[in-house]
Amino acid sequence: MSPAGSAWHERDDAALVRGCREGNEEAWTELVTRYARYVKAIASSIVPPADVEEVFQEVFARLHRQHGTLRDDSAVRPWIAQVTRRASIDRYRRARREELVDVVPDSVEIDQRLARIEEAIDVREAMRHLDGRCQEILDLARDESYSTIADALGIGMGTVASRISRCLARLRAALEDPERDGRAGSPDAGVRGSARAGKNPVAGPS
Repeated sequence: MSPAGSAWHERDDAALVRGCREGNEEAWTELVTRYARYVKAIASSIVPPADVEEVFQEVFARLHRQHGTLRDDSAVRPWIAQVTRRASIDRYRRARREELVDVVPDSVEIDQRLARIEEAIDVREAMRHLDGRCQEILDLARDESYSTIADALGIGMGTVASRISRCLARLRAALEDPERDGRAGSPDAGVRGSARAGKNPVAGPS
């Protein structure tokens, strides 16, 4: 039985794809919502801003037509990444034909951009599994100094440092947990490598 509409956001990718295959519009809406920012982030790293929406529409139109052909329902994320990359490169080339130029960003450069996007997506998904206090302080730690965070939260500088340290440890654990979420990506994702190596996925104090 399909889950209630309010519960689709809690389901993993495989469940969403199965729901889409059964014709459930709520499952489709959640799948689009879940990956909209992901598709646009990849597209915007390759094509001009004016072309991002066209790539977005093309990718999800193709997904709507072809989701039934996926060999592994849980592999929809890498499939979306591949389709978005190809659609973006095709759009880039079409836009340049009028200029008689057929140059696209170097494939290594595209891979590096995609890796950074994957890292950001993984961190954002892992953050959802932290408590509210950790989400708040790690969000602040991306851009603010310890003194600014202390003032904003009404706590001491030492408490800021210790709380960030504890929350980063929880974030690393969430990133390394293979059972965390069906949307987590492969266990070799770059951000997990960074976490295992002890690198901080959240910027430190300025």
